[in-house]
Amino acid sequence: MRDYETVIGLEVHVELATKTKIFCGCSTAFGAQPNAHTCPVCTGMPGALPVLNKQVVEYAAAVGIAAGCEIASYSKFDRKNYFYPDNPQNYQISQLYEPICRNGRVEIETEAGKKLVGIHEIHMEEDAGKLIHDEWEAVSYVDYNRSGVPLIEIVSEPDLRSAQEVIAYLEKLRMMIQYLGASDCKLQEGSMRADVNLSVRPAGSSEYGTRTEMKNLNSFKAITRAIEHEKRRQVEIIESGGTVVQETRRWDDAKEESYAMRSKEDAQDYRYFPEPDLAPIRISAEWLAEIRGKQPEMRDARKERYQKQYGLPEYDADILTGSKRMADIFEEASKICGKPKKVSNWLMGETMRLLRENGQEPDTLLLDPGQLAKLVCLADSSAINNTVAKEVFQEVFLHGTDPEQYVEEKGLKTVNDEGELRSVMEQVLKDNPKSVEDYRNGKEKAAGFLVGQTMKAMKGKANPALVNQILKELLSFAH
Repeated sequence: MRDYETVIGLEVHVELATKTKIFCGCSTAFGAQPNAHTCPVCTGMPGALPVLNKQVVEYAAAVGIAAGCEIASYSKFDRKNYFYPDNPQNYQISQLYEPICRNGRVEIETEAGKKLVGIHEIHMEEDAGKLIHDEWEAVSYVDYNRSGVPLIEIVSEPDLRSAQEVIAYLEKLRMMIQYLGASDCKLQEGSMRADVNLSVRPAGSSEYGTRTEMKNLNSFKAITRAIEHEKRRQVEIIESGGTVVQETRRWDDAKEESYAMRSKEDAQDYRYFPEPDLAPIRISAEWLAEIRGKQPEMRDARKERYQKQYGLPEYDADILTGSKRMADIFEEASKICGKPKKVSNWLMGETMRLLRENGQEPDTLLLDPGQLAKLVCLADSSAINNTVAKEVFQEVFLHGTDPEQYVEEKGLKTVNDEGELRSVMEQVLKDNPKSVEDYRNGKEKAAGFLVGQTMKAMKGKANPALVNQILKELLSFAH
């Protein structure tokens, strides 16, 4: 069998993080009761007129700037006409002829090194509602809460060649958009989803094959499986002498197979025409400069700065900047306590552990930087030992407890009184003559047991370094 190259282009839909919809004042909050966030505009009532949300334009332009696009000083909306039950107006307001952003590029890391993926365009549009199919009663319900939620669609050039490159590209986009605050990009809630356009061609060929489109994939695993499956399917068709049909296919992740939805060749024209109820958008040089001025420091730049400014290893910087929320907490806590490596250790260790145990993502982290800084100072000054520090941190993480107040109320401060410790340890040695004898006979582990008994007697509050120092003296004397 011949070798084949996969050619992939993506259309990525991203719900923007505005509080209200693109053309009306209804809430965009996720998870409300069906049809609770609706009005005459987003349900397509006759005579209801759209009014553009300015924040949508700013977010779209900001994403375009981050993706190296040309931002159009003049753009406009068009009507995309089609009938579907979750589309109440029987048309979607989108941008076909004059999108807001064109000709960008995003750099990704691949196995072969860095690669630029071209961005053909980014345009603004409104989302449709959602159909809910009841299999028991064989009926469908429609929820218009999502209708009118603002979207941007990021259309790539066909520059991707594998599922691995696709995931790297999507992760780069997601991180970039999250850093901008333009969207939470939660794939599981549908605020980021991708349509995959894929074709295959003999290795070395410069001509594109016939492509298919797989719609609305909303997990990286599903995207990877769908790409691998579609590549195999097309190669098998060609190798058996058949012809790949240009069509839209639906991926069933549970069955790990796709099936045809509609043929592109037979699809009706959407009959686009300029949206008559919305004026063109003009972005002045001053407005664009204002948007550029708000651009945050992106992950790659932040990662490099963390290594230089804070002396962090590349691994630490990579983990911390993998979430803007985590990176923000790190910077603020480090500024307060002046101990960046210690802050990094707590975030990468106990914080990541508790996030995993609680099924949380770093972006949902509610940890207060000031509380974390206090904990770092308490532990670093030996005011509390490491065991106590972990207990206190868990309280801070789960309940936002003030660490200093918690330590005071629970009486958890480290005991540094040498006289008190010596008295307790003399009693421990007296109560454990066998362990003392074992130590005399060269069994070093016996010392560890005696330290443990001391910590138990002190309810974990003894200074471990001081305990070990006193124990050596007492055992030396006993010897």
